[in-house]
Amino acid sequence: MKLISFLAAGMLLVSGSSFAQQVLRVSAIPDEAPTELQRKFKPLGEYLEKKTGMKVEFTPVTDYAASVEGLINNKLDMVWFGGFTFVQARERSRGQVVPLVQRVEDEKFRSVFITTSPAITKLADLKGKTLSFGSESSTSGHLMPRSFLLAAQVDPDSDLKRIAFSGAHDATVAAVAGGKVDAGALNISIWQKLVDEKKVDPAKVRVFYTTPPYYDYNWTVRADMPADLKKKITNAFLALDAGTPEGKQILELQKASKFIPTRAENYTAIEAAAKNAGLLKK
Repeated sequence: MKLISFLAAGMLLVSGSSFAQQVLRVSAIPDEAPTELQRKFKPLGEYLEKKTGMKVEFTPVTDYAASVEGLINNKLDMVWFGGFTFVQARERSRGQVVPLVQRVEDEKFRSVFITTSPAITKLADLKGKTLSFGSESSTSGHLMPRSFLLAAQVDPDSDLKRIAFSGAHDATVAAVAGGKVDAGALNISIWQKLVDEKKVDPAKVRVFYTTPPYYDYNWTVRADMPADLKKKITNAFLALDAGTPEGKQILELQKASKFIPTRAENYTAIEAAAKNAGLLKK
């Protein structure tokens, strides 16, 4: 994926302990194609412009790590993180990032394991088979599926014939449907979206395991963002109403029934799972 930059000079005017900002620089983990991420964000960006009085620019990034580095290195102001990328950003910044809101659906998020093989009906059946995760830094496409595999006494690194990383959830589905791997693990929301849009045939590619729920995605900002701007952004998300045409469009594109406040403590289980899986230093 090409890194598309819309960054302009002079976005921040620093003065003493406060700063005036003309552009809100936003990005998201690339768990789908860049064109799809931009399509989903466009109405939300226009809405946030009205609510904040600022220009909002969406900058796709090349990979999950770039979204973390962009936020903590002051290249971005707000990022749509998965639970694991939020934990990584919090650790890398030494606590200098703050999650503002999440979807109601993110309180009890799930991953699905899919296959085309009739011989695979449970996680234990994956032993000796090939499996695709999404990105290595994906919560729902790698960390939590790996965690539940380990809990089922299946070690992806030693019990499977081969593991691959597709880079994105839709790419995982394509790999399974195309016979490149025996099975795949991905975000339940994107799986359902692909089924609803008839981009995958659930009679051929089927879900054989759905994980228990866990906290996942959120919108995160840097801790040094002015309090009044944090409040404007938070209130804008909380005000989204499916009963209005604008709210309905945005919420549907974001696969959300509504947004609710969140906090860093919600992601302690994700942090523990990452450490247990050896994906985060203890």
